[in-house]
Amino acid sequence: MNKKLYVGNLVYEVSDEDLKTLFSQAGGVVSATIIRFRDTGRSKGFGFVEMDTEEAAQKAIDTLNGQDHKGRKLVVSEARPPKPRESFGNRE
Repeated sequence: MNKKLYVGNLVYEVSDEDLKTLFSQAGGVVSATIIRFRDTGRSKGFGFVEMDTEEAAQKAIDTLNGQDHKGRKLVVSEARPPKPRESFGNRE
């Protein structure tokens, strides 16, 4: 079963491919995505990596959380489900 991880404190120059390469040290990577601002395309400094197994995800957390990557200490944890968005106004 795939396991999604949150990756924070990334330098803005890191690409999806860089993230995938970094996390492949821990196991199989299904996907790696840097979250970007919609209007500028600039990185927000965090992303998500989907690992192919729970074991690979745990290994990634254990080995990469707190590790220096390009001058910043990575924050790696299990991703939390998104909060439901509230609707604005009573549009029907």
